[in-house]
Amino acid sequence: MASRNPSNKRVGPEEASLDKRRRGTGAEKMERQGGPAAAGRPRTPFSVVTNRSDLNTTSDVTDAVDFTKEEVEALLNEKKKGNTYDSKKKMEQMTDLIKRLKACVRWYKRIEEGYVQEKEKLQSELEASEKKCSDTKTEMKNKIDELEETLSDSRRKISCLEERIVKEESDKLEAINSYGKEKEVRTKAEKVRDEKSAELEKVRDEKSIAEKKAILNEDLYNRSQEYNMSLQQYNSRLQFDLETVNEALKRNETEKAAIVESLSNLRGHNKALQDQLVSLKVSQDETMKQKEILANELKCVREELKQVRDDRDRQLEQVHALSGEIARHKEYTGKTCTQLDTLMIKTNALEETCSSQKDQIHILQQQLFAEREKLKTADLSASETRTMFDEQKRIIQGLQDRLADKEFQVVEGEKLRKKLHNTILELKGNIRVFCRVRPLLPDDSADTVVSFPTSTEALGRGIELVQSGQKYNFTFDKVFNHEASQQDVFVEISQLVQSALDGYKVCIFAYGQTGSGKTYTMMGRPDEPDLKGLIPRSLEQIFQTSQSLKDQGWRYTMQASILEIYNETIRDLLLTNRSSDHARTENSASSKQYTIKHDANGNTHVSDLTIKDVCSADEISSLLRQAAQSRSVGRTQMNEQSSRSHFVFTLRISGKNENTEQQVQGVLNLIDLAGSERLSRSGATGDRLKETQAINKSLSSLSDVIFALGGKKEDHVPFRNSKLTYLLQPCLGGDSKTLMFVNVSPDQSSTGESLCSLRFAARVNACEIGIPRRQTQTSLSSRSSESRLSYG
Repeated sequence: MASRNPSNKRVGPEEASLDKRRRGTGAEKMERQGGPAAAGRPRTPFSVVTNRSDLNTTSDVTDAVDFTKEEVEALLNEKKKGNTYDSKKKMEQMTDLIKRLKACVRWYKRIEEGYVQEKEKLQSELEASEKKCSDTKTEMKNKIDELEETLSDSRRKISCLEERIVKEESDKLEAINSYGKEKEVRTKAEKVRDEKSAELEKVRDEKSIAEKKAILNEDLYNRSQEYNMSLQQYNSRLQFDLETVNEALKRNETEKAAIVESLSNLRGHNKALQDQLVSLKVSQDETMKQKEILANELKCVREELKQVRDDRDRQLEQVHALSGEIARHKEYTGKTCTQLDTLMIKTNALEETCSSQKDQIHILQQQLFAEREKLKTADLSASETRTMFDEQKRIIQGLQDRLADKEFQVVEGEKLRKKLHNTILELKGNIRVFCRVRPLLPDDSADTVVSFPTSTEALGRGIELVQSGQKYNFTFDKVFNHEASQQDVFVEISQLVQSALDGYKVCIFAYGQTGSGKTYTMMGRPDEPDLKGLIPRSLEQIFQTSQSLKDQGWRYTMQASILEIYNETIRDLLLTNRSSDHARTENSASSKQYTIKHDANGNTHVSDLTIKDVCSADEISSLLRQAAQSRSVGRTQMNEQSSRSHFVFTLRISGKNENTEQQVQGVLNLIDLAGSERLSRSGATGDRLKETQAINKSLSSLSDVIFALGGKKEDHVPFRNSKLTYLLQPCLGGDSKTLMFVNVSPDQSSTGESLCSLRFAARVNACEIGIPRRQTQTSLSSRSSESRLSYG
């Protein structure tokens, strides 16, 4: 009986075929698996025949026994039978058990040796098959190379023979042409010979006539003799010519015979070449047939090689399967050997004393019970783990639902935040006025004319100005003293900057006399982080906030433009290759028409103005540096470098929420107005006088527009009186949020100008401008049109 699978597992079709081949290898394999007796008779489990001369030593087995997994487990788990107090019977049972355990161990070793030998044999067969495949492949490759070489030689021979045939045919044509020419020459020679013969006959007839005449005319004998001599000479010449012609004719005949002989040789050689060509064609056909036969053989060999490779792959799979089975058997055998060693130690201990045997059996039972308890615990743990997994899955699903709800709440909260934010700003006023007092400079007098009330009502909002002993009190939305930092100022306007991202038009401008700190408030020193002005800080906030809103699905695109209004003329500060010379600039600007236009949605456009797409605050910083270098400045009695134009920075913001399909369009205008001062104070003349007059006119138009909107409630608002007011018309006409910074100098010499600035700011602060509206789009189909939603 062949050896069974000790793991008692189902055997696949490949393993079954392998077992069949293993069982059919002959008597040697039967001896390795259990001997001829095991193959020819039924096996009785646990029947072991041993040499009874020595029961405690490993004796030779006279009959091999096969085991199954159940039999091995039953052997390991077998308990003693009979009376527990009969030591002799216990010893006999233990001896019998030890014998069977030794037989089982030997059976395992024999099975393992058989597997090892089978694996080595399969490995050797696999190597032989691979070697045979490689040899066959090499041989076929050599045959193919030889056939290709033979075929190339045959092609070369055929080409050489064809060239020789062409050459022989050309020689044949030349010989035929030569023969035709010789035939013509021979015909001409015969014709000449006939003519000479006719002349000779004629001469002979004349001679005979002359002889007759000589006989008849003897008187004429002398003349006839002379004539005869001449005729003889002529006859000799004719004979010589005839001999020459005959010799030429003989030579022609000889040449004709040689040509005919050469032609016959050429014909024979041509026939031989034709025969050789026919034989070569036959040889080529045979070579092609042999090539086809070899190609078929190569195809068959390739199929055989493919089949051999498939056999090799199957054998490799079988080897891998056997390797895995051997590994499992080794693992199982190792565990069994360990258990057998333990049992051997316990058996020796039992042979020494029965009490120790009883204790060890009891310990084994306890271990078995503990293992069973562990198994039960493992089952319980697995069920608990599955339960925990289901619970965690439900928790995760609940968290995902909560996350979706929170995201919806975030979107709704953002909408509510924007609404409340806008409501707060409306309550503060859609046109607000802040006042900022700069510190005293080294050139200023030590006495200051500005003070700040400390009462609760006016704290942080009030300012007092003393002129000629009289105090003037003013109250604004916010007053910054000389100790306020740039950050303190920006904190107060940061909410207004946020409104630009929310889709509103926002306008912030600085007003005040020359040298009062307008440019410092708006621009500051961009290279020093603590001294940055409102413009760079506002842009940094916009870009940081737009990045943080990406998590909510918002995507923003921004465009920037920078211009100045100088002497009622618009100049593009981002224009490349811009000359610093005013006259040259005006000439170059005349070629471009910077026309201000307002569309139906309240948006402002300046034709021919340079507009830059920006993605970061660094890009805008470089644009601001470029614009600062191109801005018109000049020296007056009020300031060494006074801004002689209105500086307007515009940032257009377009946002779209990919989740809600909502779109917003906001505009942020940051304006540094030119310094306002009286002509008597500035001491301006010439070009500076024109600049001052244009600045004062535009600022006066600005005050007229604001007063017309807020205080007088007039029907006509004079926006077109200056380029500045017409440019800012959408920002001042109630469709945006406006903030004015009035900058004040505390120097005593500037008291008059400071009082004028504060009075103007107080009048602006008393104005009330209409409710701003937000520009949004809520669907993809309405991208081309804008709808305004009113909040408040």
